Amino acid sequence: MSQHSSRVIIIGAGLAGLYAAWLLERRGMRDYLVLEAQSDPGGRIASLLPAGVDTGTSRRLDLGPTWFWPEHQREMGQLIQTLDLECFAQQTAGDSLLERATDKKPLRTAGVRDSLTAMRVVGGMEALIERLRRDIPADKVLTGQVVRHLERLPDGIALSAEDGSGHRMNHEVEQVLLAVPPRQALQHIQFTPALPSALATQWQQTATWMAPHAKYLAVYDRPFWRETGLSGTARSTRGPMVEIHDASPMEGLGALFGFVGVPAGYRRQITPEALRQHCRVQLGRLFGPQAASPQSDVLKDWATSPFIASPADLEDVASHVSVPPPEANEGPWHQHHFGIASEWSPQFPGHLAGAIDAATQGVNRMLTAR
Repeated sequence: MSQHSSRVIIIGAGLAGLYAAWLLERRGMRDYLVLEAQSDPGGRIASLLPAGVDTGTSRRLDLGPTWFWPEHQREMGQLIQTLDLECFAQQTAGDSLLERATDKKPLRTAGVRDSLTAMRVVGGMEALIERLRRDIPADKVLTGQVVRHLERLPDGIALSAEDGSGHRMNHEVEQVLLAVPPRQALQHIQFTPALPSALATQWQQTATWMAPHAKYLAVYDRPFWRETGLSGTARSTRGPMVEIHDASPMEGLGALFGFVGVPAGYRRQITPEALRQHCRVQLGRLFGPQAASPQSDVLKDWATSPFIASPADLEDVASHVSVPPPEANEGPWHQHHFGIASEWSPQFPGHLAGAIDAATQGVNRMLTAR
């Protein structure tokens, strides 16, 4: 068992946690640590370099969140500019496909232009994670550290974390930023004294974005569907994917991704390869035989990650959630813990921009409360 002390500990090294650390660095407050339960930072951000591609990170493809809308999510757009990350617009030009019945061909319809332009980052959203980490000292981010206990003391907080081998690390801190979803905080962390019951109930009722979902990605040598005037966008009530989009990088490869509509409980009853095969068959129905034989494909099932999906998330498929309070407004925990994961964002809960919004507000509240 080892003992450490820090002014602030950030629990979680996803976008919210790393952005909070980045903000603290820019404000000259460097007495902090980031503790991440998983082996790699990023949280729900994951980008894949397709098999056989060795030309660098620019062709990475997203298995988690993909888009941001700078016209609407201005703080997110400004951050991307500040970090000098290259972006490009989501491919939407061309016709869309609609698959309704099992005995009819997909319906081809004229594409509808969205009022806001969805943007992507070259190299996937993992490029954003990597860029933030460049400005954060490496020894400030500790991975494989599962926070188990927070105890309120007269002059601060005692925090206990453990690694994969069961080694305990204790920290004495003044304040904690919770950069994990509300349900994950309740599932993995024991609070002493307990959080106010009303607050804990609201946190438990807040669904974790992405948690019950799975995303399928197919990679090709080129985006051949564009050659026939298709955008790569499709919707289906037949499935297994209910929504499909062009996922191609800015140049070179072609790729399609889809959100799997099969609930997590049913996905557990079939093998990932069987589900991938069903997805390939569906792409063949929609985009032709070539689509059924990708160079490579992958299924990312977020419901299988214990640090993303809680048991309640596997039963809750709500697409919209109410935003819970990020902190206790009275009692011993008041002004000592602040929720900063995307679920706590008043403006963009569940979005990448929500992580930026919630982290900004949480850091500001924390520094004001000092």
